[in-house]
Amino acid sequence: MAVSTDILNSYKKLDEAAVDLLLNREIAGNKKKIVVLDDDPTGVQTVHDISVYTNWQKESMEQAFAEEKNLFYILTNSRGLTEEQTAKVQREIAQVVDEAAKESGKEYLFISRSDSTLRGHYPLETVILKECYEKNTGKNIDGEILCPFFKEGGRYTINNIHYVKYGETLVPANETEFAKDKTFGYTAASMPEYVEEKTKGAYKKEDVICISLEDIRNLNLDKIEKQLLDVKDFNKIIVNAIDYVDVKVFCVALYRAMAKGKVFMLRTAAAIVKVMGGVTDQPLLTRAQMIVKETNNGGIIVVGSHTDKTTKQVESLKELEDIEFIELNAALVGDDAAFEEEIRRCVEKEEACIRSGKTVCCYTSRKLITADTGNKEDELRLSVKISDAVQSLVGRLTLTPGFVIAKGGITSSDVGTKALKVQKANVLGQIKPGIPVWQTGKESRFPLTPYVIFPGNVGDETTLKEAVETLMGK
Repeated sequence: MAVSTDILNSYKKLDEAAVDLLLNREIAGNKKKIVVLDDDPTGVQTVHDISVYTNWQKESMEQAFAEEKNLFYILTNSRGLTEEQTAKVQREIAQVVDEAAKESGKEYLFISRSDSTLRGHYPLETVILKECYEKNTGKNIDGEILCPFFKEGGRYTINNIHYVKYGETLVPANETEFAKDKTFGYTAASMPEYVEEKTKGAYKKEDVICISLEDIRNLNLDKIEKQLLDVKDFNKIIVNAIDYVDVKVFCVALYRAMAKGKVFMLRTAAAIVKVMGGVTDQPLLTRAQMIVKETNNGGIIVVGSHTDKTTKQVESLKELEDIEFIELNAALVGDDAAFEEEIRRCVEKEEACIRSGKTVCCYTSRKLITADTGNKEDELRLSVKISDAVQSLVGRLTLTPGFVIAKGGITSSDVGTKALKVQKANVLGQIKPGIPVWQTGKESRFPLTPYVIFPGNVGDETTLKEAVETLMGK
């Protein structure tokens, strides 16, 4: 049942500065490297000055473990992979990470970062990471922490129910369009029920451990720590949170439990990564911070996401007069020759616009194309084929655009890795809350070009327009 956002102001207030002091003390005592496996590039939407690796070659992982920072990301793009491909990728990464960790003499913990609306290959990814970690280290993982809270995107967990904010209303995630996802859909109303549904009953809802907002706001750190110390057999822990201070309180207890020998893995949205890594707040990025190489060329925006929010954002973007809009007819995806010709038409038009200094937005036709075979992986393969076409709208460019924006999780991953050929990027920060910007590396196709990774399910109707205005200097 939906509730008013008034509930967010109904809890006891905390002195966040005091909590920060406690947390920083615990972070300083932690020697483990935090390895974040990100199933699409949007997971860096809360951090800045952190490395993202788009490959997991031994050399890259050695470089990651040699960094001074206690946190780095590996982009797996697994939300765009089949279950078989996902399993293979998790095993490969777990092996190379362990080898690099042993050579560096450092311990590590895994965070499996996924969608704040609970879509993704769960529990597949964390089950495989657990098996590999335990085999490689000889240590058992006691518990798995689920924390889908993501303030920037309006995702809150209250009384074990995960909500998505729409205006002044909080709607249970299972009642949103995200829960109806063709590949990763679910029906469970509460997080314990979600665990039971996704694990097919392997973990019962009544056995799931829940960290309540009441205990968090009352600073019952000893109680929360005891809940964590009592966890065993990879049981699940749900973190209720409506603000960053809640995650910070939980992480104080988490670090204390880890210091006493407990081992955990996390399956989370982006917020807790920032907290565990001690990443500071910073203002939203300015145009001058993002564009380090001035050019007369226009920018490019590619849109693959089909969420209702994205469609409304594209409509709002059309209010800007000096942007050219090109629609890619995704309905042609079943005819390879016709689809190829359609892609070629779009690229030619894009190049003419960019060369003339005009920014261009190319978007897929808004009618969702489905396989309608009843097979979830057929749906995934079809969406990947369309996403591959969308990334080629950047990948086939023969001139460097002023900036690149990609809208949608799979789309932004493909643009980053396939079109821009990024091996390692630096996260500059966010252009808008929850919308990260990479600075592409020197090895990439368009070096030092700002790349905005715009999730399909984040922002208000005008947020895309506002981001484009910032980059265009309006």
